[in-house]
Amino acid sequence: MFYLALQVATVAAIIGLTFKQFKGYKRWKNGFFILALVLMWVGLTPDRALASAPIQLFGPSRIAFYSCSGQINSIATFCDQTESSVGNDCFCKNKYALATIAHCYATAHEDQIPGFLKMCRGFNVSISESEFAYAAQAYQNFAKFPNEIMDFNQTMPVSVPIRLNDSVTLLYKDSYGAFLENYDNSSIYSSILISYWFLVVAIATISNWSKVLLPNFVQKNLNGRLSNSFRRYISLPATWGKKKTDEKKFGKYFDFLVPTRSETIIIGVFVCLMAIVIPYDIRYYENDIIFNSKQQAILRAYAVRTSAIASNLMPLLILFGGRNNFLQWLTRWDYSTYITFHRWISRIVVLLIVAHAILYSFYLKGNYVEEMLQPFLILGSLACIAGVAILIQGILILRRRWYEAFLVIHIILAAIFIGGAWFHVNEIAFVWFYYCSAVIWVSDRVVRISRIYSFGFPNAKVLLLSDECLKVVIPTPRDWISVPGGHVFIHFLRSGYFWQSHPFTYTNAIHSDNKIILYCKVKGGVTQTIYEELINTPQRSINMRVAVEGSYGEPTPASRYDSAIFIAGGNGIPGIFAEAYEMRMASNNLKQRVKLYWVIREFKSLYWFYEELLSLRDTGIEVICYVTAPDSERGAEDFEKRLLAAEECLNEGDNLLDVDVSEESVNVSEIISIVKTELNHIQFKEGRPNIEEIVALEIQESFGSTTFITCGHPVMVDEVRAAVVQNIGQKRADYFEQLQVWA
Repeated sequence: MFYLALQVATVAAIIGLTFKQFKGYKRWKNGFFILALVLMWVGLTPDRALASAPIQLFGPSRIAFYSCSGQINSIATFCDQTESSVGNDCFCKNKYALATIAHCYATAHEDQIPGFLKMCRGFNVSISESEFAYAAQAYQNFAKFPNEIMDFNQTMPVSVPIRLNDSVTLLYKDSYGAFLENYDNSSIYSSILISYWFLVVAIATISNWSKVLLPNFVQKNLNGRLSNSFRRYISLPATWGKKKTDEKKFGKYFDFLVPTRSETIIIGVFVCLMAIVIPYDIRYYENDIIFNSKQQAILRAYAVRTSAIASNLMPLLILFGGRNNFLQWLTRWDYSTYITFHRWISRIVVLLIVAHAILYSFYLKGNYVEEMLQPFLILGSLACIAGVAILIQGILILRRRWYEAFLVIHIILAAIFIGGAWFHVNEIAFVWFYYCSAVIWVSDRVVRISRIYSFGFPNAKVLLLSDECLKVVIPTPRDWISVPGGHVFIHFLRSGYFWQSHPFTYTNAIHSDNKIILYCKVKGGVTQTIYEELINTPQRSINMRVAVEGSYGEPTPASRYDSAIFIAGGNGIPGIFAEAYEMRMASNNLKQRVKLYWVIREFKSLYWFYEELLSLRDTGIEVICYVTAPDSERGAEDFEKRLLAAEECLNEGDNLLDVDVSEESVNVSEIISIVKTELNHIQFKEGRPNIEEIVALEIQESFGSTTFITCGHPVMVDEVRAAVVQNIGQKRADYFEQLQVWA
């Protein structure tokens, strides 16, 4: 089977790489590539992992056998182990062993006799029910206690059934039942936790895709008191207050991000389920046969329970943290939502593993040092240390101040975490989950590399514009598909930082086919290095090889609403503009009202986005620009930078005003006047916008449903969210966020 999977995977990969002449080649290529990748992992599945997939349980039948065989083996031996292939087959092949275990089953496990007979058939020994009953009767006739057998030696095979203490048999039943059923229950309860997340994903999928596929039904029928209350108090608001994308302050160093209220509820319910299943049905019986004390039995039971749940959650933890998470397309949740869940599940998993380590350490007691020298415990301890280190280095202040270092260290620690845990459980049933985790983690990297290779390594033009902004113009492959409002990860291929990738939203070049434009605010790191190179370049532009991974993200269903209001702040404009512009250009719905708000600090901030602003002329998009510091004297020296590409946006016969700003007669006021003349299709307002008033007014003026799409400074984005929540009422109003807060 495995060799066949590898062969089919190879064929699929060859087909995907060779047949380029077919229509829709890219879609077919991606399909063949995914098929090849899946089949490759199927073909490479280790036998040990496959044996435990997808869930391995002892079950009542095996527990009954282990209980009886455990009691019998503690008393006597029936077969020479050199003649028995696995040991357990002795109870099927040796008539004295069969008679003894038949009595044990008749005493404590009568309902599991068919399971024993089935096990024997696996050893090529066919025993009928009547033969089994005959063996049980033989026990009654011929069984002896060990002290009744001449020259009895526990290690030497005996030729007579061994008489059992029936009260001890029942004690073995209870002891093995409590011990082994805990493994089964741990796996079952873990499956319930996984099912909970699948239920959450299913609900999100139905909810979010209904806004795309059934917009009229959603907007007209899901706008009653119950629906509005749900969106106002559960699905849309921040957990408390306004802050969601803006961090909460906690002491000097422990700032943190707050999920939405719905995300908090999802996480909270999950934690409550954890609190229920961890202690549920942990049992102990007096005079336990397996453990010396109640304390040891309970410690071992909880150690098993915590490790089982942590192992089961591991694939979900890795999946939620990947860029190429297929659930993103399914649920239409943005990446930051999955990162939120990834962080919380990772915290829970690490705490479970730490609890497992502590519980097992107390369980080992006096043999701790000797036991810990075993390789599987050394690797398990290393994985535990790596997990704790991930939590410590993942706090917000460290992520933001040293993001590149955080990312590299995070990847290394994650590899140690998964690898060490895999080796630790390699001899037990949980290894399947670590193989799946490794497959998901490696597949994400393979897809990333494939995306980069598919895009190629184009020669991009990098320009330094006003407001310390880099404009990166990148040629795209002919079959590359852009996503309005999407984002890409870019590598600037220069020694020293080629390995770093940075996410940016992009716009399509207005008058150039097969080009995208990224606007990168200079903030430090790579952008600061490129800025310093450009500032000393006469034309303030260079050509640079880049690698691009993407596109990621999905467009919002803004085109399905009667009014689409886009609100951007500062450098949040590219993705907002791209979606508004592409939606208007592709739409035949001229009745739809599309409005774009942009909040900037000063008029100087307009220059780096001048080409796109000019392109909005005659599109029917209402554009309002708020300038919060209109009297700023800065920007005269950057005025002519708006000419870099803007000429292409004007109609034939029109020209931008070419003014020599070095002349003393030209002041900032005149420059602003020129800008307003050239951008006369934009309404300029001075001062800070009142977000709550804007949202309330737009909903009031809308003749139907309204959606708000926003991206910008976290404080502004949170204000838009809060304003939409407060104004949910008679008319349908929805909210979508382009801002991705990952660090």
